[in-house]
Amino acid sequence: MTFTFRPLDPLKDAELLHQWVTHPKAAFWMMQDAKLEDVERAYMEIAADEHHHALLGLTRDGTPAFLMEHYDPAHRELVGLYEPRSGDVGMHFLVPATDSPVHGFTRSVITAVMFRLFEDPSVRRVVVEPDVRNTAVHALNAAVGFVPEREIDKPEKRALLSFCTREQFEKAVAA
Repeated sequence: MTFTFRPLDPLKDAELLHQWVTHPKAAFWMMQDAKLEDVERAYMEIAADEHHHALLGLTRDGTPAFLMEHYDPAHRELVGLYEPRSGDVGMHFLVPATDSPVHGFTRSVITAVMFRLFEDPSVRRVVVEPDVRNTAVHALNAAVGFVPEREIDKPEKRALLSFCTREQFEKAVAA
């Protein structure tokens, strides 16, 4: 599957995002009780943040298919929880719930997200910190080359700190 990306528009895309992040299957996104205004506010803050960015992944016909966020872990999310290296980038992604799932879709999404991140030659390693209970995302992360390092305590969750270098990703997708 081929995807394109565009910057998220916090006001224009808020209604769609609100549907995605409040769905029961998006529980690990931790916005279950968010109101539309809460989603607008959260993504306006990201849009104004030089260290955090949100993009929509689009299908060939331009339909929004998933949310991708990337951030500088030296300044957001993981400050004080690990020793960031030059070339580290943090990542989150959300594939919305659907009544008609397509086999392999989410794996295609995370693969596209990783390709997008590694398009930047300064990115040497991707860092993720999913909830330790999110076994589905741990399997997806492993499939694209992530290696868990350790569990960490974030204010909102117990997380599995994992890393994927450019080389690990290339090896995983070549297999």
